[in-house]
Amino acid sequence: MLKINTTITPQDLVPKAENLFELSAKKIRSIEDSWDDSRGTPVFTVKGQYSVRGWTEWTQGFRFGSALLQYDVTNDLAFLELGLQGTYKHMAAHVSHTGVHDHGFNNVSTYGNILRLIREGRIQDGKGGLAETCIFALKMSGAVQASRWTPLPEHLGYIHSFNGSHSLFVDTMRSLRALALSHSLGHILMGEQDDKISLLARLLQHAETTARYTVYWGEGRDGYDVRGRTAHESIFNAKNGSYRCPGTQQGYSPFSTWTRGLAWAVLGYAEQLEYLNTLSDEDFGCDPGIFNGDKSLWMKRFAYAAEATAEFFISCAATDGIPYWDTGSPGLAIMPDWADRPSDPFNDFEPVDSSAAAIAAQGLLRLGNYLNGKHEDSKGDHYIQAALSVADTLFAEPYLSVDENHQGLMLHSIYHRPNGWDYTPPGQKVPCGESSMWGDYHARELALMVLREAQGKPYYAFYYI
Repeated sequence: MLKINTTITPQDLVPKAENLFELSAKKIRSIEDSWDDSRGTPVFTVKGQYSVRGWTEWTQGFRFGSALLQYDVTNDLAFLELGLQGTYKHMAAHVSHTGVHDHGFNNVSTYGNILRLIREGRIQDGKGGLAETCIFALKMSGAVQASRWTPLPEHLGYIHSFNGSHSLFVDTMRSLRALALSHSLGHILMGEQDDKISLLARLLQHAETTARYTVYWGEGRDGYDVRGRTAHESIFNAKNGSYRCPGTQQGYSPFSTWTRGLAWAVLGYAEQLEYLNTLSDEDFGCDPGIFNGDKSLWMKRFAYAAEATAEFFISCAATDGIPYWDTGSPGLAIMPDWADRPSDPFNDFEPVDSSAAAIAAQGLLRLGNYLNGKHEDSKGDHYIQAALSVADTLFAEPYLSVDENHQGLMLHSIYHRPNGWDYTPPGQKVPCGESSMWGDYHARELALMVLREAQGKPYYAFYYI
């Protein structure tokens, strides 16, 4: 279980966060100096060098989004140019990509960050053409994402994964950002016979379906029902909408918890909770009948899901906040004290996943800030301190990559353990020492949040456009 430092502050982490961005600059330049675009998209490192792994091109937005975050912190125009040119050259195809559930990763990390920086006055836009391009791209992206729709009974439904219409991935909770931005920019999805479909309604329906079938509540659903844990995949009969079973692609089993999937839920619900809080009561009139348009009930539901998954993450991480890749991974059985000591990325039995920690820590921070903003008797400080405790571990060795010859920023990230995609170095028995585009990007986002809070700068949120 995470040992929470109750006294650490964002200001305490400023030196570590600034050091992270100093290293980050070198990593980004190294990738851009060596990468051949004809290879595709960099995904994860092998022997310290970024490589490809075809599944879908879901990490390209993290590549150029990282450059934009680097500019955000350093004001170095070279990184702004890199982010802008990479977005112009490579990201349009992702806007119209009908085959994936990853729009919130690719397009909000690029077009969304550019528009946010314009709105903050950090990018000069002349006659406004750049902003209009981003607005158009974000409108389209949200609608295309929402069109991957599997309807269910009881006013439910979900954005199905690339596996097909039967498959709901927990990852998609963070891709709901694409629907949120498109809705806030005034867009709708046009369906058959000019049916006007609310993107906010689909966001709410997807999140509720995920809460009912992918998040566990400790209410006896099956023999592995523990409050706050998540399944990677929920499988439905797409013909009649009936729920069939949990599943997994990257986890150990359907009845254990793949910790990066858990992290996507922690961040997804917390971030959407913040976003929904900015909307008016009238916006929830799009509710198809789940909570009858009652904003307060929707807010309670998202908070309930965010807190449940956050608590489970805190309980299943090692004492320094880094989780092993899956709570049911079999090697943990011969590591009986793994949860009562700091993580060991060099152990002989099971890999840790630093990317899960970076993603979840941002969710913990957002959840804490939201709860404190409600001025109620809440656990806001508890989650903020948990987030800062995790960041304190991530922003230092052995997780922060200080080797200038290693292109990754955040070490000990795991991609696909069941498929054996992750590199195991000589002398080690399990994968370790490598990085991923999503882990590096989310570490930068977390560090940016910490720096902005410590320095009294505007809050970092995707919906501030």
